[in-house]
Amino acid sequence: MIRPARGKTPRRPALKKPPNNSNLKDPVGVYCRVRPLGSEDQECCIEVISETTIQLHPPEGSKVNRNGEFKETQYSFKNVFGLNISQLELFDNVAKPLVDDVIHCKNGLLFTYGVTGSGKTHTMTGSPGEGGLLPRSLDMIFNSIGPYQAKRYVFKPDDKNGMEIQTSVDALLERQKRESQTSAPKTPSRQRPDPEFADMINVEDTCKAEGVDEDSVYSVFVSYIEIYNNYIYDLLEEVPYDPIRPKPPQSKILREDQNHNMYVAGCTEVEVKSTVEAFEVFWKGQKKRRIANTQLNRESSRSHSVFIIKLAQAPLDADGDNVLQDKDQISVSQLCLVDLAGSERTSRTRAEGSRLREAGNINQSLMTLRTCMEVLRENQMYGTNKMVPYRDSKVTHLFKNYFDGEGKVRMIVCVNPKADDYEETMLVMRFAEMTQEVEVARPVDRPICGLTPGRRNRNQAFKEELTRKLEERGGPVNGDLENPSTIEILIQSLPPLPPCNLVDVNDDQTLPRLIECLEKRHRIRQMMIDELDKTAGSFKSMLQEFDGTLMAKDNFIQEQRGKLGDRDRIITGQKSEVDRLEKKVKTLEYKIDILQKTTNIYEVDKRSLQQELETKDQKLQRELSDKRRMEARMQGVVSNTKMKWEKECERRVAAKQMEMQNKLWVKDEKLKQLKAIVTESKSERPERPERSERPEKPERPSREKDMVKKRSVSPSPVPNAPPVQPRHRRSRSAGGERWVDHKPASNLELDTVMQPHVPNAIKVSVPNEKALSKCDKYMLTHQELASDGEIKTKLIKGEVFKTRGGGQSVQFTDIETLKQESPTSSTNRKRRSSGNAPVQQEETTESEWTDVETRCSVAVEMRAGSNLGPGYQHHGQPKRRKP
Repeated sequence: MIRPARGKTPRRPALKKPPNNSNLKDPVGVYCRVRPLGSEDQECCIEVISETTIQLHPPEGSKVNRNGEFKETQYSFKNVFGLNISQLELFDNVAKPLVDDVIHCKNGLLFTYGVTGSGKTHTMTGSPGEGGLLPRSLDMIFNSIGPYQAKRYVFKPDDKNGMEIQTSVDALLERQKRESQTSAPKTPSRQRPDPEFADMINVEDTCKAEGVDEDSVYSVFVSYIEIYNNYIYDLLEEVPYDPIRPKPPQSKILREDQNHNMYVAGCTEVEVKSTVEAFEVFWKGQKKRRIANTQLNRESSRSHSVFIIKLAQAPLDADGDNVLQDKDQISVSQLCLVDLAGSERTSRTRAEGSRLREAGNINQSLMTLRTCMEVLRENQMYGTNKMVPYRDSKVTHLFKNYFDGEGKVRMIVCVNPKADDYEETMLVMRFAEMTQEVEVARPVDRPICGLTPGRRNRNQAFKEELTRKLEERGGPVNGDLENPSTIEILIQSLPPLPPCNLVDVNDDQTLPRLIECLEKRHRIRQMMIDELDKTAGSFKSMLQEFDGTLMAKDNFIQEQRGKLGDRDRIITGQKSEVDRLEKKVKTLEYKIDILQKTTNIYEVDKRSLQQELETKDQKLQRELSDKRRMEARMQGVVSNTKMKWEKECERRVAAKQMEMQNKLWVKDEKLKQLKAIVTESKSERPERPERSERPEKPERPSREKDMVKKRSVSPSPVPNAPPVQPRHRRSRSAGGERWVDHKPASNLELDTVMQPHVPNAIKVSVPNEKALSKCDKYMLTHQELASDGEIKTKLIKGEVFKTRGGGQSVQFTDIETLKQESPTSSTNRKRRSSGNAPVQQEETTESEWTDVETRCSVAVEMRAGSNLGPGYQHHGQPKRRKP
């Protein structure tokens, strides 16, 4: 029966919303599957320790640590499937929850990752007699929605990643049109499957999802694509084959729909009604993929294959007969089964040319997947907001919505335990360990349709009950026009009409009987109407009561579901915390084991070091006793040597005293001779004038202890002798200028009472530029041995000038000579005061410098320009000061 499409059914009042799950996140589920070895004599590098942990053993000849030991690493997963695991157990743990979510309007992504030859394709597709995840997922979907599937072409793709609903008439016309265009049988699900894959889809242990919405209709669409060299190809596209000029397959592009979900534009979507039909479509794409690989001379493991199962769902109308013609009520969920290309290094593939570029592109896409996972993990752990490079690869760009919270993500890491794949397996394990730390937002539940639940069952029950009653009363069953209608049956239940034939004009009984019968029928009809109205009112009130009770129960169910969801989240959190703590306990146990081994090693080292310490202690005690004995012997040798040297010193001192006494005696003899010469020369001199007749002179400063600064004056003038100017002045060192007092470290300290004293002087042992820059006078103290064996000190003075280059130079201008004499000779050398010989400065001649008294003077002050000797002429040249 075809009914016209009705208007939109009004929705129920909004129910209480469950708790918001937008902020809840679940980690990416990572599972590990270890395939059996190819032969028993191969070396194995993987050991399954527990249901969640595996351990990698480096093979012989591999790189070792710095300490020379092999490093064994452990990796934990959500679940580890060993060598004897079955495909059914793998499906129940990994794929079954995703299929259940797809049936309940949620998306899912499942991909296999691993090295080439690790069992990815076997895990996804299966083998004869042991179907993989793909056929088992299809079988679960069709077992769950089988009775509720819509007819073909009721759902129609809109080429924008959405679905449209056609009326029953349009769907019927579409079916007739497709059947006329092709000679394919009407029910392909009834035909026998291809023997090539017949054993893969004969799943013995069928499973079915719970909680399927019976008031909705479903339809399944499948598509199959391949990503090769970062290009997308449709494996289900019908392209006419030209044997003369074959055309290469055209690549597809990615687009974004109105909900910001990515999809392959122009991709073929085939509507299927059974597992056999769906797997037949998949097998057709596999054949096309093999042909393309043969033509292009490439390996199937160097491309990514994606099989997409799309489930469209729409509610029934209020009568429960037809699909509700409302596009907003359509829910589309999809399950993507991805078989990634083999993850291996290009150096291991030994590829060249185009094969090398192909391997590089595959590795680049897998590297982009790793990079996206790393950025997601960093953003979640450290709170950063880095851009995830989804667009760098078609694989990551196609599935970016899943990582943004549009569905659950599961990954199966397939590993080959042979030792040749150890390094590649290590890289795969590191990527899997990092992926487990990425969290994906939990998908939000779809809104519930506002129609009364149970419409399909109630409508079916009403039809069955009506058919049964009609069969009991002999009424119409199929609605034929030749049989009486339901209204006629109800009329027959009324009292029969009496005969209405009027034979006589005076007949007064027929009409009253007819009137009475009609009145009776009218009363019965009125009573039936009243009873019907009463029953309808009570039924309506009962329905309203039931509706209110149902709404209350629905609200209560939603509250309980919310509480149950909270409990589930708490349980999930506690389970994750328990898993984390178990993982931490295992890690700590492993660390404790390592620390125990290290402690044992340290104990052995400690005992050996203690023995070595005791040995060295004994050796040290022996050395100390030897040292004490040696010190005692050395003390005896030192005391003997000391006594020997004391005697030698006494002998040398005595010899030196004897030598000095001899020298002193020689000096005394010389002094005696000199005294005799002086006495003799003074007796021959003329007498000096009286003191009163002499010209007055300024008083000269004197120095004690024979350090007297004297002016040489001859007692009697000698003709033709050059005059000598008197030098009555203070020493220039007594002025207010800053002086540099340069005393070399080799000078001897003289125990004289009178010492040269220069105020405002900087004393240095070695002249430097810093001291010269701060002063404007310079004095050098020079000591030398005189002819009589005494020490003679010269004070060489000069002025400091600045040079053009920024340095300092010294111009010597004066020399003072200081000398120390013996007291015995100095008393005889005192000047004698003579009588009346006048001494005038103008009469001083050069002959006075040869006088005995002049030659015995102890100090002479020399000025610039004086002619005291050729040795001092270079100090008397005055220089012009620089401007």
